[in-house]
Amino acid sequence: MSALLTATCVVPAAGAVLTAALPAGSTEARRRTTKAVALGVSAVALVLAAVVAARFDPHGARYQLTESYSWIRSFGITFSLGVDGIGAVLALLTAVLVPVVILASWHDADPVAPGPDGAGGADGSEAGTIEGKRRTQGFFALILAVEAMVIVSFYATDVFLFYVFFEAMLIPMYFLIGGFGDRAGGPESARQRSYAAVKFLLYNLLGGLVMLAAVIGLYVLAQDQGVATFDLRTLTDAVADGRLQLSGTADKALFLGFFFAFAVKAPLWPLHTWLPNAMGEATAGTAVLITAVVDKVGTFAMLRFCLGLFPDASRTFAPAILVLSLVGIVYGALLAIGQKDIKRLVAYASISHFGFIIMGIFALTSQGQSGATLYMVNHGISTAAWMLVAGFLISRRGSRLIADYGGVQKVAPVLAGTFLIGGLATLSLPGLAPFVSEFLVLVGTFTRYPAVGIVATFGIVLAALYALLLYQRTMTGPVKEGVRAMPDLKARELAVVAPLVALTVLLGVYPRPLTDLVNPSVDATLSQVHRTDPAPVHPVAASSGGERK
Repeated sequence: MSALLTATCVVPAAGAVLTAALPAGSTEARRRTTKAVALGVSAVALVLAAVVAARFDPHGARYQLTESYSWIRSFGITFSLGVDGIGAVLALLTAVLVPVVILASWHDADPVAPGPDGAGGADGSEAGTIEGKRRTQGFFALILAVEAMVIVSFYATDVFLFYVFFEAMLIPMYFLIGGFGDRAGGPESARQRSYAAVKFLLYNLLGGLVMLAAVIGLYVLAQDQGVATFDLRTLTDAVADGRLQLSGTADKALFLGFFFAFAVKAPLWPLHTWLPNAMGEATAGTAVLITAVVDKVGTFAMLRFCLGLFPDASRTFAPAILVLSLVGIVYGALLAIGQKDIKRLVAYASISHFGFIIMGIFALTSQGQSGATLYMVNHGISTAAWMLVAGFLISRRGSRLIADYGGVQKVAPVLAGTFLIGGLATLSLPGLAPFVSEFLVLVGTFTRYPAVGIVATFGIVLAALYALLLYQRTMTGPVKEGVRAMPDLKARELAVVAPLVALTVLLGVYPRPLTDLVNPSVDATLSQVHRTDPAPVHPVAASSGGERK
């Protein structure tokens, strides 16, 4: 039994403990050591996650590199890990983004502004209040703790184990939002951060409590039928072969319990309202963790748990969920257009994108689910690029308001150019990674639900509006007074943005490495819900010798 998956989870967890235990102090040397240790640990985790993805055989068993350790024997609970193609890709995405977030957040926990280099920017006037509150060791330890818990969630094959880490990741995220929030929020910033952090925690705890009730209910019903376990593979096999039979009412109730928790975390309209507050008040790096890493656990879990454990209920509720997704697509995009705050605009854009992802999942077609999985990855990369460059911009000006910017491209052309690439990726420009996934989602949805697919395309038009209007208002036109002395991106900031831009382009023109990994898992998921792709309405006529028969 390989311990590779355990090692991939343990490294960032141990790194979090090590980082938190480093000697405290306000000297630059000690802060630099803390940052270097955190970055080094995240680099090791990236190597391990890459090895897991490389060792996964798309033509082999669905769950590979499996591990299982006894935990609570009396209830059949184990520390069981196994990776399928979807989990391997999303864990790798997490491992790629965390070092980028650490590098981008290099100065976010410093007691004073770092100066013109910028990504931590606030003025020195806050130093007296932040010195005792922003402990560098704690900040980077929390980031690594989030990484460890998210990776466990992607690898977990025990339902109870997944639930524990699904909930546990809320704690470090709460402190990252409330204790290490954005310094550009104005005089009410501390109060707003506290409100955003509490709202994030309460919404997600409510979802988790509903899921806990569903987890217990599933175990009780399974035990009554001789399947007393929390092992996901055993439960899904028992559902498939009839050893575990759930009545219509129980099946629907349990499905809704799981789905509600995942829809809160995703987030799906109308359970989305915590996201704009959390992303708006968090630092840019923490905002990336929220929308590009933590939220993906919700959509991933819909694929793994909702469809695998409750196939009948998934088919029953699919049309209603598609309607909610459609509302989220349009609603999120419309609110993004009307935003005055840069970070809240990106948050509402993400709500729209999550609508596409969930729509692809519950279209119950291979193209839709393959596109949804790619969308999780591509949205993570493109939104990380857009948000982090926005963070660099905000740190220089000290304001999140769009109206405070103008003419940035004349004084900081590299910053403006990378911001444009992030915006173009967000609107799914052909040739950039999100286009491939959005196209697959729309095609997969249209083949089964044509009306939903047609209306969803309206979201593409709205995305072009909010992305291009943001660029026009901030980067073009006369140079505003507060922008005249704005420096361009520095070496560290370029090191943050360059790999994200490169991945956005590479996966836009050659997504096959990802599709080869995820497609077998998608096919297995569809077989669990007893769905096949709809037959073409106008099949191609057979031909011989170049002539149509």
